[in-house]
Amino acid sequence: MIRLDGNSLTLEQVVRIARAGERFEIQENSWTRVDAARSFLERRVQSGERIYGVNTGIGQLAHVPVELAQLEELQRNIVRSHAAGLGPALDDDEVRAVLLLKINLFAKGRSGVRAELVRHLVTMLEGDVLPIIPAKGSLGASGDLAPLAHVALAAIGEGDARHRGRTMPAADALRAAGLAPFKLSYKEGLGLINGCQVMAGRGTLLLHDARILLRTAQVVAAAILDVLGASDRPFDPRVHEARPYPGQRAVAENLRRLLGGERRRTPRVQDAYSLRCVPQILGGVADAFDDLERRLAIEINAASDNPLVFADTEEIFAAGNFHGESLALALDAFKTAAGEIASLAERQVNRLLNPALSDLPAFLAPDTGRNSGLMILQYTAASLVSENKVLAHPASADSIPVSADQEDHVSMGATAVHTAAEVVRNVADVVGIAAIAAGQAMDLVADGPFTPASRAFRARLRETVPFWDEDRYAAADMREASTLARSGALLEAAQGVAGKLA
Repeated sequence: MIRLDGNSLTLEQVVRIARAGERFEIQENSWTRVDAARSFLERRVQSGERIYGVNTGIGQLAHVPVELAQLEELQRNIVRSHAAGLGPALDDDEVRAVLLLKINLFAKGRSGVRAELVRHLVTMLEGDVLPIIPAKGSLGASGDLAPLAHVALAAIGEGDARHRGRTMPAADALRAAGLAPFKLSYKEGLGLINGCQVMAGRGTLLLHDARILLRTAQVVAAAILDVLGASDRPFDPRVHEARPYPGQRAVAENLRRLLGGERRRTPRVQDAYSLRCVPQILGGVADAFDDLERRLAIEINAASDNPLVFADTEEIFAAGNFHGESLALALDAFKTAAGEIASLAERQVNRLLNPALSDLPAFLAPDTGRNSGLMILQYTAASLVSENKVLAHPASADSIPVSADQEDHVSMGATAVHTAAEVVRNVADVVGIAAIAAGQAMDLVADGPFTPASRAFRARLRETVPFWDEDRYAAADMREASTLARSGALLEAAQGVAGKLA
């Protein structure tokens, strides 16, 4: 059982709850903080004090007071007007991550919402009532307003939701889970829509997947090094202690483990960069991933609501923790780094397919001329690598003022995480293509021998992607290989004999 307190949630726990349905509960001291913050806020509201978004308009309308009798209507109107997202709906695991992070934010006890709202969100998540959240429409400040408004909309029984795999009106989904639409009180609509939970939730799942792909790319690279008889001297630990980037040292250690055992070697003095510089390239990627991990670990336990309620010191702050700049910058760097995995893999595929570089049959076809072999698979890889270059444009380099210039600098972090998702999908496809090429090359080399890790990788690949003895429908094999790469199946096979990779 995972226990939430607003302060100690881990990235791994987010993945386990969002994808494996692991159970969770909110710690008792968190409920105490939630109640204390709400009681303090209620006293301040009843005193007639003007509080942003509670008894005033929001954004440029912050100076407009709202009467006490209209505060519930204000919250409903905030939700309805802000539910302006467009584009494809987030996947179910992404929605679960968003709901979880919103619950964890409220468990911190800095929002001033009622415990009833937190319990309602918990029951929605446990009951598989998943709001339809459009992927586009957030500027990453004030947080993920539009996407999160769709969460709030479903909570009050409006808009759409998915329940047990079926899309339906949110009111019907709530009813199917034994819930009634929630009636918002003051601050609760604003509390639901403020925050960076879409950026952080999606980013957490993407980082998890990208780390699997990074290690899988090392497994595939080792098989390609193996089949080409590349030297393993560039991976000597002394080389990497002389330039001690953590990621570089880890990748070099992984390659030494994967290349352990009897293997082919050729007498080349130096191998191409795409072979001997794998630790430097993929190690740099790993270091960029570490930076995103550091920031996400902070964000998933952050109070990114506005205003923040500090019952312990009896203060309320209208501030800017909803601004997603830190995440936006890290997500932009992350997607650029992730794209390098595919860029390197495509170059390694080229070395296998070009007979002038590999001494293997052209395009790895057993009967060239009659067969094109894997020729067009490289075309597809090149296309995806090129697309990643476009997607790598930093979203955080842009800002468009909104709300009559009240919100005059925004992070565009939601665009960064959305384009990062496309990059990671492309990386999985290219690593899958590289896996097909590596396995095909191994089968075409009669004299071996290959390392235990390479043989384990090939055996797992061959369970679903057979040897290309002649041309066939390529896209089906590519989809299978992409799934094997992203799921970690190829990685697990190699780790079964080489040990867990760093």
